[in-house]
Amino acid sequence: MRRPAPLLLPALAAALLLSACGTERADTGTGGPGTATPSPATQVTDPGIDGVRITSVTIPSPSPSPERSVSVIPDRPPADSGISAAYEVTNQGTEAMTYTIIVNFTNGAGEVMGNKRETVRAVGAGKTVRGTVRLGVVAPGSSSVTRAAVSDVTKVPADEAPAETGDCPASGVRVFADQGDAAMGLRVVGLHLQNCGTRDYSVHGYPLLELLDDNREPVDGVQILRGSGEITTGAGPDEAPEPVTLKPGETALASLVWRNTTQSGTAVNVPYVRVRAKEGADPVVVTPGLDLGTTGKLGVRPWKRAAE
Repeated sequence: MRRPAPLLLPALAAALLLSACGTERADTGTGGPGTATPSPATQVTDPGIDGVRITSVTIPSPSPSPERSVSVIPDRPPADSGISAAYEVTNQGTEAMTYTIIVNFTNGAGEVMGNKRETVRAVGAGKTVRGTVRLGVVAPGSSSVTRAAVSDVTKVPADEAPAETGDCPASGVRVFADQGDAAMGLRVVGLHLQNCGTRDYSVHGYPLLELLDDNREPVDGVQILRGSGEITTGAGPDEAPEPVTLKPGETALASLVWRNTTQSGTAVNVPYVRVRAKEGADPVVVTPGLDLGTTGKLGVRPWKRAAE
């Protein structure tokens, strides 16, 4: 097996961070033989996407290891690469927004060696928020990472953003979407309804959906079906909705089901979906990325209590 090439610091590694007075250095822990040595950050001039950009990348230089003595060393988990990217998010709009960004870490040929998803909450209008995303462990056999770039940005009004963690919303429930599953053109994304409050919460039926385009305006021409039987049998048989009462800490699940088949006609992409758990519930905007192709159909399955 070919050993992974060591990570090399680019030639301009002495550049300063735009958002700092000094030089950012990677966290190398306690150090020791064979560990990465502290390295300065390399400035990045990429313009970014929709107000989100990488400002610098830190790639530690490996220090040489001493000659090994003959001894038995227990297996150790892979070490953190120490690779990180500093970013800044500038809200150029007129209301507070919550951003979800994906940062790709690539090698010299532009191949993605890993990516990270980051949520930046409640960036005020006209404000800039800075942070750092860390690559973590690099897969064995990966080429040396040389740069990082923002590959995708979605943003929703802060008061409609999903809250998977942190303080419980005033509604007493969390609504959010998972990353979904894809097979042979079939896509299934789960919707999660968690009672994080102090009282029981009841639902009966289907989540209420509003499909939105890139500007979060309503999308026309898509048929929202109750159940998924008209789309596929691969998601299991359609079941009639039943009343679900969630005690504090309990969760219910529903799902969105579609195919991204493209034939004649215009393909439809729906980046945002405004979800209400039931009539009168507070709305939450999720970003499942509905690439509906030319099918014009989206199936929604009813709320069911999650298996414990």
